[in-house]
Formats: sequence, structure tokens, C-alpha cells
Amino acid sequence: MGFNIAIDGPAGAGKSTIAKRVAKELSFIYVDTGAMYRAMALYMINTGISPENTDAIREHCTGARITIHYENGEQVVVLNGKKVNAFLRREEVGNMASVSSAVPEVRAHLLQLQRNLAAENNVVMDGRDIGTTILPEAEVKIYLTASADTRARRRVRELEEKGLNCDFEEIKKDIIERDTRDMNREVSPLRQAEDAILLDSSDLTIEQVVESILDIFKQKTTQKM
Repeated sequence: MGFNIAIDGPAGAGKSTIAKRVAKELSFIYVDTGAMYRAMALYMINTGISPENTDAIREHCTGARITIHYENGEQVVVLNGKKVNAFLRREEVGNMASVSSAVPEVRAHLLQLQRNLAAENNVVMDGRDIGTTILPEAEVKIYLTASADTRARRRVRELEEKGLNCDFEEIKKDIIERDTRDMNREVSPLRQAEDAILLDSSDLTIEQVVESILDIFKQKTTQKM
């Protein structure tokens, strides 16, 4: 039985960065759900299914067996027994993933695969509905957030580092609008699980957030002993 850490929160809160760091510190598996959706898309392409054929996507999705493990500290995505990291960033895979991820049967199948992975391994998983929908029994649940101003500043900094010009107010507006959509969507809306610990990273460094989650993990494991 694996120990599960679920990290939820709005876009731009730093969930993936924090989740990867926590997983590394604890030697847990970081479950990259996005990579799993891309592996599913690759399976559809290899099966000869077009993005327009939703019925075929729905019918064939359960044929994909996807898991994640680590080799020499590197994440390895395995599709039906074969390592597929080298193929996941292809444009055609991304295009298929954007279509297939919206199919309810695909989401249901990947949900079960993610739960199986979490049942058999110690994992850290991040998203918007991990603690509420995917891993409701997770031993540690974190709701990681930050103010819209903070998240907008972080995004501006990322874009400027890439040499891109951007407008702070426009980015902040986009963030607020995305929060509203995520919190009000019909399927698995973004919300803090009742037993999740709220962690506001607005005035914290990445290291401080990671340390806070590790402290929470230590408290939980001590309580179970």
C-alpha cells in the first residue's frame, strides 16, 4: 500500500515544481498526469485512430496500459510495456492529447490507472482534483495557492526570461478568469478538500514551501507509528 501526497491548487501556484521537489526529497514517484494523457494520445496514434474519430477513441482507450517509474533519477513513461518518453513531445501527440483528454471514457480509464499507480507506490500527484476526486484517501493533502498578483508576477518573470514582452495586468486578468472557470466547471471543479491543509506560497520561496510539506509529511508518518 503506497503513501500518497496530493497537491491541488490554481494555475500558477507552483504545484508541479513543488510536487517534483517533494517527490525527489522523499524518493517518491512524481505522477505526471500530463505525460499519461500524452501516452494515451500516442497509443491512439499508433492504433491508427484519428483525432476526429471520438467513437474509436472511446472504444479503444482501455487498451492502453500506462505507468511511470524512475531510472537513474529520470522519469520513465511506459506504454504497454515500452518506454515512450522520446515520442511524447511530438506535435501530433500534443494535438491528439488535447482531443482525447476531453473524452470521458479516456479520463475514467486514466483515473483508474493513476489510482492503481498510487495504490502500489509512494507517490506525489498534483492537479486540480487530486485530493477531491483522484486520491480522496491520500494521507497528505495540500491545497497550494498564491495571490493572483503573485502568480501574475511569476508568469511575467518566466516570459521575460524567455525574451518575451508581456503585460502584467493582462496576465493577471487571464489568471483570475481561469480560476473562475476551474472553480465552476461541471466535472471535478477546483476546490480545497475538507481535510486538505491550506498553504499560501505568496510570500514563501520554493524551498520554504517544500520544507513545509515535508514537515507535514513527517507529522503524518509520526502519527501513524
